[in-house]
Amino acid sequence: MDQRSRRRNFITSIGSFGALFASNRELETQGEAGRIEGAVTFPAYVRAQQYKTLKQSTYDRTGGNEDFRKVAPGGTLEVFQSSGPGIITHIWFTIATESRDHLKELVLRMYWEGNSKPSVETPVGDFFGLNLGQYFVYQSAFLNCSSMKALNCYFAMPFRRSARITVTNESALPVEAFYSNIDYQLLPVLSEDTLYFHAQYRQAAPNKPVTFAAGQKELNLHGQRNYVFLEARGRGHVMGVTLGVLQNTEGWFGEGDDMVFIDDESKPAITGTGTEDYFCGAWNFSAGSDAVPFHHLYNGAPYIAIHERTGGRYCLYRWHADNPIAFTRYVKHTIEHGHADDRADCFYSVGYWYQSEPYTDFPSLPEVKARIPVPKLL
Repeated sequence: MDQRSRRRNFITSIGSFGALFASNRELETQGEAGRIEGAVTFPAYVRAQQYKTLKQSTYDRTGGNEDFRKVAPGGTLEVFQSSGPGIITHIWFTIATESRDHLKELVLRMYWEGNSKPSVETPVGDFFGLNLGQYFVYQSAFLNCSSMKALNCYFAMPFRRSARITVTNESALPVEAFYSNIDYQLLPVLSEDTLYFHAQYRQAAPNKPVTFAAGQKELNLHGQRNYVFLEARGRGHVMGVTLGVLQNTEGWFGEGDDMVFIDDESKPAITGTGTEDYFCGAWNFSAGSDAVPFHHLYNGAPYIAIHERTGGRYCLYRWHADNPIAFTRYVKHTIEHGHADDRADCFYSVGYWYQSEPYTDFPSLPEVKARIPVPKLL
């Protein structure tokens, strides 16, 4: 498929995704139009839109050029607040601070419908796929980092009554300039089956390896000791994950299979064939002895350093936009850390999903010092 066809298919998929948030009556009207003999269908963006386009930003209210906010140590900046119904369509941040660990120290939280519990809670860098706390340029369908440290998110985030987004500075140093632009729409109504966006940070630094006796078969059928990307109860679908890996020993870290538990906590409904396979690469991401970084619409390993050696670093992502992992009661998305969980590397991840409830109970966020990627040499 050539690049032009890929782009056309991507735009079409975004239009289809946006239809999830149309009113029931609008969906019915589209269906009626589709039944007219000889009718021609068009992309969603050529039709009259029913929403009000808005933006909230850190622009200088005096008319000057200081289009940013300062965030003191321990301080919280509210970057978005709106009544609904509406949908956030794009988030852009860029940050200036002396702290070299600020991507791990700043915590992003999102609250839907006035809940005190967040539906998103993750360090800022991890949310945007920079899971090892350093910048690199990459492009994907939902997240990217543009040159000069520009962070972008294109996940649709609907809300019925209210939405609130905050950034908390857990560093000992101030943020001298936090820039934000958040694009959103106010809508007449959301369809009844509209779900809420969630993102959850987790880490294992390091993973606890499973040891096997000499001659014992290394088997793992039930995944009870796997690394967990996310776990939720309710109805919804998983959109994907970002993962940062810091190797603590020599060799290839990625023999671990992905295992997803769907509506049954006792056994996985989905089992894959290896970590590089889950992220839609192959053969250790390497060509001979050299690693080959890549970043595509739905999958990538955009950052690879010190490949297959102690201290090796990887940032990975996988989006399931082509086939979101649907669940009706329960989901737990996991992956082995090494074959049968036999490795003790450090994992830092974010899971992204939609569900019917506007919040969930997250495990406690690790303290700042524990979030900073440091090799745990064994």
